[in-house]
Amino acid sequence: MMKKKGFFLSHLKEGILDKNPVLVQLIGMCPTLATTDSVSKAIGMGLAATAVLAFSNLFISLLRKFIPKQVRIASYIVIISGFVTAVEMLMNAYLPSLYESLGIFIPLIVVNCIILARAESFASKNPALPSLWDGVCMGLGFTFALILLATVREVFGYGTFCGVSIFGSSYTPISFLVSAPGAFIMLGTLIATVGKIRSMSEKKARQKAKPEKTVECEKKEVEING
Repeated sequence: MMKKKGFFLSHLKEGILDKNPVLVQLIGMCPTLATTDSVSKAIGMGLAATAVLAFSNLFISLLRKFIPKQVRIASYIVIISGFVTAVEMLMNAYLPSLYESLGIFIPLIVVNCIILARAESFASKNPALPSLWDGVCMGLGFTFALILLATVREVFGYGTFCGVSIFGSSYTPISFLVSAPGAFIMLGTLIATVGKIRSMSEKKARQKAKPEKTVECEKKEVEING
């Protein structure tokens, strides 16, 4: 039970922080750049991709022993496209305004490299429940990155958050941030910041581990000499 709990928690941490698809692995950049001019669009895209990731991972895992290796990629795309179609129809039926704002980027989830990458590297090699959780974790990491970038762009680019004004009429929006070049620059800045924070934390962890190793070595030397 403890091992399962440790797996789920560590995998969640990997999806959101250590192996974040956008901020660390640098994949899924097209929807990241195109749908982060508002937080509501970022949330919609992130949750749609998470649903497709989770259920496609689940079904690919369940069918992994029956899918021939020669046609596995084509089979994965067929499964993924089925779930994308389902998500697209549900959004069109229940969230039409969000569906219209996301536009072509909903069907393009089919070719999102995050989904195909997790299908090939994880779901095709692991049981159903861990594969489902892998999809959820990577999807949440993708959603987290989208919301983080969208918050900066919308707040300072429009002066709003989820469409609600937060600075008042006196604020002059930085319209450059909600343009295509602004998206590139803000994403690059965000990736660089996350990379710097990760390298600093890893450096501190190594420095903390050195004294412990030194103490262990000294104990062994004493035992040998004694």
